[in-house]
Amino acid sequence: MDIFEGRITSCGFDSGDRIVIGMWKNSPFGSFADIMWAKPDGKKVLIAPNKEIGEYIDSLYDFDEVRIEEIKIETNQKEIIFSSKDIKCQFKWGKELSFLVKKRPLWFVSTIEYFFGWLIFRTKTHGKTKNGRKEWYVVDKISRLKNAKAEISGKNLGGHTKFYPKANFGFSDPPNMPASVLVRSHIE
Repeated sequence: MDIFEGRITSCGFDSGDRIVIGMWKNSPFGSFADIMWAKPDGKKVLIAPNKEIGEYIDSLYDFDEVRIEEIKIETNQKEIIFSSKDIKCQFKWGKELSFLVKKRPLWFVSTIEYFFGWLIFRTKTHGKTKNGRKEWYVVDKISRLKNAKAEISGKNLGGHTKFYPKANFGFSDPPNMPASVLVRSHIE
């Protein structure tokens, strides 16, 4: 089983662009960050730090283009500033809602948590990847973004908004609300 522990932060913008950043503290590849970008025309782009990680993520989810680029990250307590060749973003979030029980069995995540995740956030906590592997998203904390700024190729994307329409990177999209989530992804 491959386990990734880290943070997924996602947001839509007035321009129609939708951005998801994964910051992984622990993974089979060590610590790294990746960017999933859905353009207004529906084209889906993965930005990964190296070919090995890019190929792995592309085997799990659907992208039209995979770019290998350096991703620079700065973090403060409740803020992420990141940039790649074309994308620059700053995400700030507020109070985090914690789940009381950190260690939950995967059957719980795929049944009870799945039901409430879909009901409240319109997200799926369990499903199959593009290559047929089972995946579980175990959410430990979630927060609403208070502020988000982004530029692509020097162009301001406007105000932050809901993550809509869905990007369909994989079996689950991020919450509709701009959010930052502490998560553990289990891939079997």
